[in-house]
Amino acid sequence: MKTVSAVELDGTDRKMLRLLQQDGRMTNADLARQVALSESACLRRLRALEAAGVVDHYAAVISERAVGLPISVFVTVTLSSQSEAVLTAFEQAVAAAPEVMECYLMTGGADYLLRLVVRDVDDLERVHAKTLTRLPGVHRVSSSVAMRSVVKRGALPV
Repeated sequence: MKTVSAVELDGTDRKMLRLLQQDGRMTNADLARQVALSESACLRRLRALEAAGVVDHYAAVISERAVGLPISVFVTVTLSSQSEAVLTAFEQAVAAAPEVMECYLMTGGADYLLRLVVRDVDDLERVHAKTLTRLPGVHRVSSSVAMRSVVKRGALPV
């Protein structure tokens, strides 16, 4: 993941970002009209936001339930060592696991927090046995199954 420094945003930039978070497929013409800019000025601003790393990428948001992955599991992982080599090996391996939707290096009792998506408990057992416990440097794994999502935002409060 690339590191991006905070970028100074004005009101128009923020409005553009809010609109794009609501509809990433919005045409430049529609975006320009809604932020009261010419199409060329709007496109220049958007390209500058992309170049600065403010707009990281564009993607479709897929319903996890609709594609048969209705269960989110939060997993804490404690490693046997916090050496740079162990951390790097773990991070490279966990990035290759398709069930891992998010992975965070943490402070506190566990080294990493993961969010997985699985089909059912049998699928979770498979991922636990065949993937999680086989990741490099893993000492302990603890899982919690989410019963339901209360808040899940895709848009940042810009």
